[in-house]
Amino acid sequence: MGRRRDRTRRYKVASAILSLIAVGFVLSLVGCSSFGGDVAGDRLRRVEASPHYRDGAFFNTVPQSPGSVGLYWDYLVEQLFGDQIRVPPSPIPVVPLSLTDSDAPPATGLRAVWLGHASVYLELDGVRLLVDPMFSERASPFGFVGPERFHAPPIALADLPKIDAVVISHDHYDHLDMATIMALAAKGSRFFVPLGVGAHLEEWHVPSSQIIELDWWESKKIEGLEIICTPSRHYSGRGVFDFKETFWSSWSIVGPRHRVFYSGDTGFSDHFQTIGDKLGPFDLSIIKVGAYGPGASWFDIHMVPEHAVDAHVAVQGRRMLPVHWATFNMAFHDWDEPIKRAIKAANDQAVDLVTPRVGDVVVAGQPFVSQQWWEHRE
Repeated sequence: MGRRRDRTRRYKVASAILSLIAVGFVLSLVGCSSFGGDVAGDRLRRVEASPHYRDGAFFNTVPQSPGSVGLYWDYLVEQLFGDQIRVPPSPIPVVPLSLTDSDAPPATGLRAVWLGHASVYLELDGVRLLVDPMFSERASPFGFVGPERFHAPPIALADLPKIDAVVISHDHYDHLDMATIMALAAKGSRFFVPLGVGAHLEEWHVPSSQIIELDWWESKKIEGLEIICTPSRHYSGRGVFDFKETFWSSWSIVGPRHRVFYSGDTGFSDHFQTIGDKLGPFDLSIIKVGAYGPGASWFDIHMVPEHAVDAHVAVQGRRMLPVHWATFNMAFHDWDEPIKRAIKAANDQAVDLVTPRVGDVVVAGQPFVSQQWWEHRE
């Protein structure tokens, strides 16, 4: 009897969540700026000319396994009520970060700071960059519901120095954050985005002169760096009617002395080998290890940690920075499972994988003493 009552309670709460989704549907009909803009006009014509677009949507080179309504319903219920430890039992350690416009560049030419989730601050051969910056409290179009941060960023958005370039992998809320984009745009940052994503930025009043919109294998130079839009295996969408309307990508950043690869959200496929063959080796690979499963359809668009290490090897990375974990409750696993599995896989393949705390500085060419900080309890 107790089990039946528990199941009934689960489905009632799941129904409540679906009601919130319905509210989002209504808001998308009447207009909500956080959903972003529509791909139209010259932008739409460029999108339609892409070899990766057909029948009104972008597609993956390696198709995703099919899902089903029943699978998605079961996923929703399990996501809400599964017994995994998805929230850290004690505070995430955050190292305060101080950055100013007058900071001297690193002597080696490359340093990186994990800001939480997939967000990384980079100084690469004299250029300041941000990767998928997300500073808001929730990864959601609404301020009152949606995945909430486990920890604050190590530096306030307002305290960042001028960022020369921002690279965005796709338009999901945990990677493309309206408030963050608007704040960076006001300081003059330039934004490198996959095809179609510029529509969202223009909706948020980012000047078109600050938006560089690219298809896979297209590139643009800035301050001596070449920023190359490279393949990934994912999907996109911020509202109800824009599924796969904009593109998704990884990014390869090539400077005079150093190279950095960022995977974005992706499933595993041979695109990593292609990128490594064309552009590797990379001094640093920033690769997602968390928010995966269950089921083949999910694994096709979100790598498990073992595949993340395989991806690092395929792109010919020298050092791996694992990201996309320990900031939001967004998947079907314990919050610290991704890093534990990634470390084991890295050890098996003799990969130099670093595990910084949020805010720690990782410098190319210098040793980094990794700690298993997630094991500590207060």
